[in-house]
Amino acid sequence: MEKVYIFDTTLRDGEQAPGFSMTADEKLQMAHQLAKLGVDVIEAGFAAASKGDFESVHLIAQQVEGPIICSLARALEKDIELAGEALKPARRKRIHTFIATSEIHMKYKLRMSPEEVLERAKKAVEFARRFTDDVEFSCEDATRSQREFLYRVIETAIKAGATVINIPDTVGYAVPEEFARLIEDIRNNVPNIDRAIISVHCHDDLGMAVANSLMAVKHGARQVECTINGIGERAGNAALEEIVMALKVRKDFFGGLYTDINTREIYKTSRLLCRITGSFVQPNKAIVGDNAFAHESGIHQHGVLAHPLTYEIMNPEDVGFPSTRIILGKHSGRHALKRRLNELGFKLSDEDLERIFEKFKALADKKKEVYDEDLEALIYEEFMKVEEEEPIKVKHYQVQTGDNLLPTATVVLSFRGEERTATSTGNGPVDAVIKAIQKALKVEPRLIDFSIKALTPNTDAQAEARLVIELDNVKASGRGVDTDIIKASVSGFVDALNRAIMRRNYILSKESIREEGTV
Repeated sequence: MEKVYIFDTTLRDGEQAPGFSMTADEKLQMAHQLAKLGVDVIEAGFAAASKGDFESVHLIAQQVEGPIICSLARALEKDIELAGEALKPARRKRIHTFIATSEIHMKYKLRMSPEEVLERAKKAVEFARRFTDDVEFSCEDATRSQREFLYRVIETAIKAGATVINIPDTVGYAVPEEFARLIEDIRNNVPNIDRAIISVHCHDDLGMAVANSLMAVKHGARQVECTINGIGERAGNAALEEIVMALKVRKDFFGGLYTDINTREIYKTSRLLCRITGSFVQPNKAIVGDNAFAHESGIHQHGVLAHPLTYEIMNPEDVGFPSTRIILGKHSGRHALKRRLNELGFKLSDEDLERIFEKFKALADKKKEVYDEDLEALIYEEFMKVEEEEPIKVKHYQVQTGDNLLPTATVVLSFRGEERTATSTGNGPVDAVIKAIQKALKVEPRLIDFSIKALTPNTDAQAEARLVIELDNVKASGRGVDTDIIKASVSGFVDALNRAIMRRNYILSKESIREEGTV
């Protein structure tokens, strides 16, 4: 078995994509998580690009242990020197220097002859070796380079001291069979290639970055340069999570090749990047998208509930995904509905389930997805006579907050017609008002999940607050929407409380037990 090294360039190439820039502290936070993920190399930035990039590389070199810390540098002494200086604190360091080798780049961008490029490459690698024994050399736009010249450049770079040779598909031009043949040709035509690791760096302009990378690995590459969520220039880079899981799931095809990635950290790393950049992956994104382990079709749901491997080639837990999601919609069947109702605490007879299933199908035809709140409404409407209306109603609340001011909230609410008032402080305005509500009701539900997202753009956007709580071993979710984040949070929390109380009373009523006048 052979190892494939994972070179993560999220903080360099990934950050170069419009809208994905990060502060030094955000890069450091991301770098620590990448180390926890188990990547072999972190390309921390392009030290010569700006003062901020230099500081980011230096900070990561100082504080992040485990992976090799790398900085990109053009084949210029000033770039290489700055990279060497930024990387100085790192225990393990690499300088990654590059120059274009395609005719179109040499003629129009570099305005250099092939011989000048060859000499520049040699001198760059030799100079980089003054700062570290670990030097990577990249032939920019390798897939559009003339083969014989490409072989000469690679041979020269290795003679000068390069330990890793990177073959980038810089503009995402290659197709898998062609790229695999390129790797094979390099192995067969560069006499000293056995003295260096072959790396690949593929872009996704034609949607084949992952396929190209995997075919390169199949044909002898042993390092893959990739990014979390596939972010990067233009259409992005090969996605780390897809490369790693393809090698893991299809190790039969890849001959037992492996990585040292802790795959259970993949989902967490993806979500951290989303939070830092404010840019989320599409729902159908492989491995980390919201729908990656979601099923709506009744046939698929039945199969997955019977045995997950019927429709899932990997366990969600293997990538740190919370769990398989059964999406209830118009394609769902009785098995999925029954399971979700059971999870919500509703145990129905076959006859009652059939009644609810008919109403569920009618509702599902009118909307894309049926949520827990919808199911509860169907249950209450059909069977439950315990509560005529929601027991808790917020009449008024007031929050005082500001710089150097302890957030304080006062609420006036009614519980089954009885008015109650309470005041509390908190870590923030939302925390303060929720604690005041709990104080007024004399309850302390366990908060399981709390999220806020904007439903519309701009500063006057509507905010949606979603909460999941547990009260007396009964779970319930709530939702609130408003342009005011505090109001949305209050509405969501009270909604969840009401649902928990009504659900609990429904359970008690089925047992002919009900405690009047208590929450």
